[in-house]
Amino acid sequence: MKTAHDLVADAKSCTQEIALKDAEQAIREADVLIDVREADEFAAGHLAGAVLMPRGLLEFKLSATPALAARDIHVVLYCKTSGRAALAAQSMQAMGYLRVKSIAGGFDAWLAAGKPVVKLEQPSFD
Repeated sequence: MKTAHDLVADAKSCTQEIALKDAEQAIREADVLIDVREADEFAAGHLAGAVLMPRGLLEFKLSATPALAARDIHVVLYCKTSGRAALAAQSMQAMGYLRVKSIAGGFDAWLAAGKPVVKLEQPSFD
């Protein structure tokens, strides 16, 4: 029986993971940057320009978004530490997407490197 760790390791073995040092260049060259974390994680901080598509809804959101229908678009994915992004990349490849990359270490590595993040402004009702 496989564990979640086994599934992530399998996904990482057949998907392209980019080093953090190469992430900014890959993001600039991408057609879309997708954050596959949950909405509360995204609200707490995310990479500039990222589109939220939680891992559990990814395939459905991709199928319902005409702008992302072309299978040759350049996609960069990330999550908290890179596990969900690897699973998402594997799923996108199964859907026929040809140019999918994920960021090694995910959001946590990005943050630890002191790279900029965007936080959603919460309205004040004072």
